[in-house]
Amino acid sequence: MQVALYLALVAISIMFVLLVVAYTATRLRSGVPTGLHSLPRYFSLSTIVLVLSSYTIAQAPRIYAQDDLSSLGRCLGATLLLGCVFAGLQVLGWRELLANGVPFQGQFSNSSGQFIYLISALHVAHLLGGMIFLLAMLLRVLHADRDAVRSLVFIRNPYHRRQLRMLGTYWHFIDVLWVALFAVFLFLY
Repeated sequence: MQVALYLALVAISIMFVLLVVAYTATRLRSGVPTGLHSLPRYFSLSTIVLVLSSYTIAQAPRIYAQDDLSSLGRCLGATLLLGCVFAGLQVLGWRELLANGVPFQGQFSNSSGQFIYLISALHVAHLLGGMIFLLAMLLRVLHADRDAVRSLVFIRNPYHRRQLRMLGTYWHFIDVLWVALFAVFLFLY
C-alpha cells in the first residue's frame, strides 16, 4: 500500500512539473514582463492555511502514540477544516484573478493565465482526495473513541498507524507541492 502511495506521489510530481514547465514557457513566450501584476492575496492566505494544516496533521502520530483518541479526533478535524478553508481561499483567488483581468478563457498565444487556474484547480482536486481519506480516518477515530474496547483495538492496530502515517505523508507532500507552485507563481506572474 505504501508503494502505491509513493508511485502516486511520483506521478503527481511529474504531472505538476510538466504543467509548470508549460506555464513557464507560455508565460515567457507571451512577452509580457513578469511582476506587473500581483498574485491574488487569497493565494498567500491559502498558503499560510495549508502550512498550518501541515502542522496540525504532524501532531497526529504523537497524539496517536499517547493513546488519546479524543485529541486525535480534534487534530484530524482541525486539519480537515483547514483543508476546507484552503479550498475556499483558492476559489476566492480565482475570483480575484478574474477581477484583475486574467480570464479563464483567452487566446491560445497568451494563455499563461489559464495555467494558473488549471494548476491550482488540480492541486485542490488532489487536496480533496486527501480530505476524503482524512474524513474517513476521522470518522473511524470518532467511532472508536465511543467505546473503550474499540478504542484499545484501534490504538493497537498497526494498520491504523500505517494509514495515519500515509495520510501524513500525502498531506505534507501536497503542502510542499503548493508552496513550490506558489513560489513559481510568485516569481513568474
